Amino acid sequence: MNKARQARRAFFFLCKVPRRKRKSCYHVRVAIERARQPAKIDPAELALRLVESLQRERIIPRFVDSYVVENGRQALQVHAALYRDLLALLQREALLAVSARALELVFMELPPEGKRKTKPVARRDAAGFRRKFLAALTRQQKWNAGDALDFQSDLRRYEELLARTASSRRSRKPFEAANHPFVDRSAFVLDSSFLEKARVAASRALKELEDLASQTAAPSLR
Repeated sequence: MNKARQARRAFFFLCKVPRRKRKSCYHVRVAIERARQPAKIDPAELALRLVESLQRERIIPRFVDSYVVENGRQALQVHAALYRDLLALLQREALLAVSARALELVFMELPPEGKRKTKPVARRDAAGFRRKFLAALTRQQKWNAGDALDFQSDLRRYEELLARTASSRRSRKPFEAANHPFVDRSAFVLDSSFLEKARVAASRALKELEDLASQTAAPSLR
């Protein structure tokens, strides 16, 4: 009788082992598949990273300082209050530029061969993503309702202008000014008396801003 019980226990034990192994393999396979799936982009996190990167890299202060030195325009920095206002206006333009570029990267659909780790946002989700992104920016910048609406309106204007010139974008030489709303608006704010020189300098700053947006929104494209 004892031998019969031992035999039955051994039989049940042997039958359970393969099932346990199959279950374990299943969970391993699911974990691998989940790891292979591209990570979704969080709009609030993207907004935070863009703002932090702009502040950390100091693209706008360096842009203004280099322009003043190269063109002998020290008068732009004489009055501290006016200089702070100038930097604030240009920083806002920079935030518009990186936001427009980052959203463009997030929403665009790459071909199958594109090696991208982050998952593009589906068209049906684009409006919600954009709304959450702008809401996060509003909280971070502590804008009131009017400031938030002004930024949204300017961002839409940026995107519309960029959409019109998308087919004509090309690599440019260092002394050429880019056809971009950031370049035109920032050059006018910076130094309307020397507009062409300001546009060329703003184009160099734009290159840094676009690189920053690409690195923030789509690290795998670096």
